[in-house]
Amino acid sequence: MRLTDKIALITGSAQGIGLATAQRLASEGARVVISDLGAARVEAAVAVIRAAGGQAMGCVVDVTDRTAIDSMVAKVLADWGRIDVLINNAGITKDARLAKMTSAQFDSVIAVNLKGVFECTQAVAEVMVAQGSGSIVNASSVVGLYGNFGQTNYAATKAGVIGFTKTWARELGPKGVRVNAVCPGFILTPILDTLPPEVMKKMIDKVPLGRLGRPEEIAAVYAFLASDDSSYLNGTIIEASGGIQL
Repeated sequence: MRLTDKIALITGSAQGIGLATAQRLASEGARVVISDLGAARVEAAVAVIRAAGGQAMGCVVDVTDRTAIDSMVAKVLADWGRIDVLINNAGITKDARLAKMTSAQFDSVIAVNLKGVFECTQAVAEVMVAQGSGSIVNASSVVGLYGNFGQTNYAATKAGVIGFTKTWARELGPKGVRVNAVCPGFILTPILDTLPPEVMKKMIDKVPLGRLGRPEEIAAVYAFLASDDSSYLNGTIIEASGGIQL
């Protein structure tokens, strides 16, 4: 298995793409750190990994809280000794058209999706640099590439994550740490459960493959970037969208 004994920390991993990623990495031999809000959700995700024969620990962490992030990193190092993979998956949406978006909506998305990625990466990169190796994978979005109606805040954060990725690849690559990003398209996760059927159809119509993506398909890309199979990829942005036309 290509991730045997790798230690992988995945933010926002109690459900959706994050949980699918934790499951995939665990199935390939990694020991995974489930990091998310809500103790019950984290414990449930850890139980899913362990029930399938994987190794997991849980940490209840708000990615906007640097003290909590530092405590998580310290716990992982104390228990497992190193961190080989960081997947910055945690993110939120608070959509509104420009004219109606509030400062609170804007600030909360920036805090989680952009500053949270900065805080987690800064904390973990120090560990990886000391080790002389590591893989950091950032969750961007096709919205960060093309924009999307009603998502000024979200688009700004996901475009910013691409900027982070390109910059950190230059800074950390010489120290043995690779940094890449994935831009998923529309993926079947719980966040879409409340959408009316006509809206779902419009989304699907924009995808040449004729369907939305599945969390496990994005997880497969994350697993590739986490592994040594991608050892010469650094600063790469992979669009995993079914060829979507926004």
